[in-house]
Amino acid sequence: MCLLPSVRPLEVATCSMASGCETRCHGHSTGSRSAPIYIHILVKSMGGRIEDIRIGDGSLMGVCCQNGTFTNYSFNATFMWEMLRGKRMMFVGDSLNQGQFISMVCLLHSVIPENAKSMQKFDSLTVFKAEEYNASIEFYWAPYLLESNSDNAVIHRIPDRIVRAGAINKHAKHWKGVDILVFNTYLWWMTGAKMTILQGSFEDEKKNITKMETEDAYRMALKTMLKWVKKNMDANKTRVLFTSMSPSHKKSEEWGDEPGGNCYNQTTPIEDPTYWGSASSKGIMQVIHKVFSKMKVPITILNITQLSEYRKDAHTSIYKKQWTPLTPEQLANPLSYADCFHWCLPGLQDTWNELLYAKLFFP
Repeated sequence: MCLLPSVRPLEVATCSMASGCETRCHGHSTGSRSAPIYIHILVKSMGGRIEDIRIGDGSLMGVCCQNGTFTNYSFNATFMWEMLRGKRMMFVGDSLNQGQFISMVCLLHSVIPENAKSMQKFDSLTVFKAEEYNASIEFYWAPYLLESNSDNAVIHRIPDRIVRAGAINKHAKHWKGVDILVFNTYLWWMTGAKMTILQGSFEDEKKNITKMETEDAYRMALKTMLKWVKKNMDANKTRVLFTSMSPSHKKSEEWGDEPGGNCYNQTTPIEDPTYWGSASSKGIMQVIHKVFSKMKVPITILNITQLSEYRKDAHTSIYKKQWTPLTPEQLANPLSYADCFHWCLPGLQDTWNELLYAKLFFP
């Protein structure tokens, strides 16, 4: 995969899909084509903790599913840089959006000379810059979009997560001046319990903590984000997109396998065109639909949920970077530590970016 500086929230793996990189849309295979964008190189110009990039030929679809039909958009890195000349593009959200950011950098960096590109990290902000185009692709860590006690980009695995109601400016001040914003938020809301919401400030001596149903809290976050976009983004000069929820594959019985399994050792996509896993909340999907259908600002929805539902074979599984040593018990049972939330690169998130490319430049 094309692996850039190893910052903690990034949880993609150095692995390749046994089934290749194939997009499925409504159960129909779009096929694949060779795109030798991923090569074995050592990026010396990117600064920070650089790792050897070990990858094979990536297979990029360039196929979007629109109302059940297939339309071919061939991803062209040079064309995209020209369209981004003098601009900033920023992904905002959690580690899944960071994976999409890394995917996009991998797709784009090979056409930039080694001495004309850089990667820098500033706390929650990571910036890949192409000097020749005076353009940047960026990622900003904000898993809830709103302020929370999980905002540290490195240390954020906190058992008792708290979200501050309506508080977005701590993060949003870093988004001003960006030309293309790509938001996501979902995984961190799925705790299985009510959300803990702070009314007031984290600095208050006596904190006003309340509990809120997940869907209500998620709705609050989306409305706060939309209010900020309406107030701060010029619709004539900027583009704002929102990526729908990324599925996970933790229960093998849901796709017809023996119970007790997950994404570990899966090598083929799900064939059922109607498949929808229990990890993808239809309630949250309805919140997204209702909130955005009433919006008064132009935001494009990047709906990657259904096409990703089929890809039980595309997760990082046991190949992700482990931040703490695995126990002998875990090593003896790979199912216990398989990551069925994040995605391998090259892989599915390249397809998300081809869809993003089409939405941006061929709407």
